Amino acid sequence: MSDKFAGKVILITGAANGIGKGAAMTFAAAGAIVVATDLQADTSEALVNGINQAGGTGHFIAHDVSSEDAWISVIDEIKSRFGRLDIVINNAGIGFTGLVTDMELSVWQKMMAVNVDGVFLGVKHSLPLMRDTGGGSIINVSSVAGIKATANFSGYCATKAAVKSFTKSAALESAAAQDGVRINSIHPGIIDTAIWDTLIGTTEDGSNEVPRAATLGGMTAEGVPFGRPGTIQEIVNGMVWLASDESSYMTGAELVLDGGFTAG
Repeated sequence: MSDKFAGKVILITGAANGIGKGAAMTFAAAGAIVVATDLQADTSEALVNGINQAGGTGHFIAHDVSSEDAWISVIDEIKSRFGRLDIVINNAGIGFTGLVTDMELSVWQKMMAVNVDGVFLGVKHSLPLMRDTGGGSIINVSSVAGIKATANFSGYCATKAAVKSFTKSAALESAAAQDGVRINSIHPGIIDTAIWDTLIGTTEDGSNEVPRAATLGGMTAEGVPFGRPGTIQEIVNGMVWLASDESSYMTGAELVLDGGFTAG
C-alpha cells in the first residue's frame, strides 16, 4: 500500500483482534502512526511489533472505552506524545443474545456501556484535539444489526442502531461548526472471523458468549445474498476509504458492507 496516511495519527479501539487488528495493520502499511487500544493488554507487545513491521509506528494503551476517565487519559497521552489526532475508529464492542424476557438488566447495561457510551465518549473527547489540529475523520463501527432487526438480538440491535443515529447527530454538529471533522458509521455484515463468536465487531474481554454455529433470526452466512461471509479486509477497505480524502464529501452517512444482507 502507498504511504497515503504517512504522518497521520490514528486511534483504533478494540484493536487486539478481528476487524480492529486488521485495521491497525492496514493503516500501518500505509505509514500511519497507530494508537491501538484494548482491554487485552497481554497482546500489546505482539500487536505493536506487528504494526511496526507493517510499516507504521505502533503505540498501545490499555483502555476501557466505557470509562470517561480512561478516555480523557488516552486523549491526553496522544496529545502529549504526538500532538495531533487525525483519524478515530471507534471499533470496540461486545454482544450477547437472548430473549427480551430472559435478558438481565446488567447484560443490557453492559452492552450499552461499551457499544454506545464508548462511542459517545470517543467522539466527545477526540473532537477537541482533532479540531485543534485541522480536522479529520471519525468512523463509528455499527453493524447490520443497527439497520435490520433480528429476534434474540434485541440488546445488540439497540446499541448498534443507537450508534447509527448518534453518528448522524454528531456529524451535523461538526458540519455546523465547520471544524473539518467528518463523522460516519460503518456497518459490517456477517464477517469471516472468530469474533463472530461474540456477534459482529471486536470484543473488549475476549470472551465467547455466542457459539459460532448459532442460527438466530437469519444472522448467519446462509442468509447473505452473496452466499458467503465477508472478510476482515473487505471491512477494513471501507474504513480506509472513509478515513481518506477520497470520501471528503461524506459525513453523517452509513457505509454498509454486508453482501446484500440488509437489501431484502
